[in-house]
Amino acid sequence: MILGKLVSVLALSATLLKGGMDVAMPDKNIDGTLYLVNRQHMVSENYAPDVRVVNATGMKQSMRNDAATALEEMFAAAKADKVGLSTVSGYRSYTKQQTIYSRKQKSAGQTTADLLVALPGSSEHQMGMAMDLAQKGGSQLNAGFGSTKAGQWVNVNAWKYGFIVRYPKDQTAITGYAFEPWHVRYVGKAFAKAVFDSGDVLETYVSAHRLAIYDFLIKQTNEVLP
Repeated sequence: MILGKLVSVLALSATLLKGGMDVAMPDKNIDGTLYLVNRQHMVSENYAPDVRVVNATGMKQSMRNDAATALEEMFAAAKADKVGLSTVSGYRSYTKQQTIYSRKQKSAGQTTADLLVALPGSSEHQMGMAMDLAQKGGSQLNAGFGSTKAGQWVNVNAWKYGFIVRYPKDQTAITGYAFEPWHVRYVGKAFAKAVFDSGDVLETYVSAHRLAIYDFLIKQTNEVLP
């Protein structure tokens, strides 16, 4: 009897996890769009995604194909709204990120470097899923971008194309980074809408998603094994 109930629990779990853990826990799928990258969830220095050059105004930059296609769509929509955007920094290798971090550490000290630059292995740029943006014709990355027409457009519309503004204002305690209105992260249209609607940063959203999965499994287990 107990064995039969246990099999039922496993069957319920298998139904939930149909397609593998990557389906139920998309933040664990390194090839998915919701994979969480930060100082607590780092990737190997050997990780290098397939990327392509983004066909958009600005500096020649690369991203994963799905993210690049979405960014091109977003740039076209911005142009239609008479908003000019420029690409500044997309895919970065582990080595390049290490160089950027070390340079900032030497020039500003570790505390400031940690607030402004991701450690190598903890950058979304290494995933090929992030792009730093500026106004058309520009390349400077600063908080003032958030007050520009371009920055405001991105903040309101990026989710429609699968992107989130990854490091919002007043969320440093959670994200670990200063306000970066220029840094957008591709998560796919469904997740981008969900994150935008929730008002959460990615860390908080992912935690809530995991808790929902665990809660589902617990409830199902309690029903099968009273």
